[in-house]
Amino acid sequence: MLQELYQHMEWADATTWRAVLSQKEAAADVTLHKRLHHIHLVQQAFLKIWTQQSPDFQPAKEFENLPAILKWALAYYRDLPSFVDGISEADLQSIVEIPWSKQVAERLGKAPENTKLQETMTQVAFHTAHHRGQITAQLRQLGGEPPLIDYIAWVWLGRPKPEWPTAP
Repeated sequence: MLQELYQHMEWADATTWRAVLSQKEAAADVTLHKRLHHIHLVQQAFLKIWTQQSPDFQPAKEFENLPAILKWALAYYRDLPSFVDGISEADLQSIVEIPWSKQVAERLGKAPENTKLQETMTQVAFHTAHHRGQITAQLRQLGGEPPLIDYIAWVWLGRPKPEWPTAP
């Protein structure tokens, strides 16, 4: 199920990016820049954690425009399949240490419970969907037509492969 969830996530991200780049007002919209950066920052941070690497928290100001964020996002989707395809059932049950758990403890008022790989992978997909919804709402506010990116739409369409835009 996680493999399918991640296939949908990539398709929906690519579809959202095509819509964003086709909306001329999006290029100057700071909110879109921040949300797109945030989505891909979280995706990449978790992939680094899952592969026992240190997350690289590149600030949004390091990306001068949307094409720069897109290029960065594409690197994640280039690296993700080999990780997802290599996961075993036992791996999914392994505990993942989250480097920012102290900040989470402050917000929760208690230390976070142990978190399994499958739970963090589910979190990344849900987190991405949440913010992707905010992005599509922002596109509508800019006068655009948000794409249909629901999971069920992807299923009804025959689970199409992602069609990433080329950065202008």
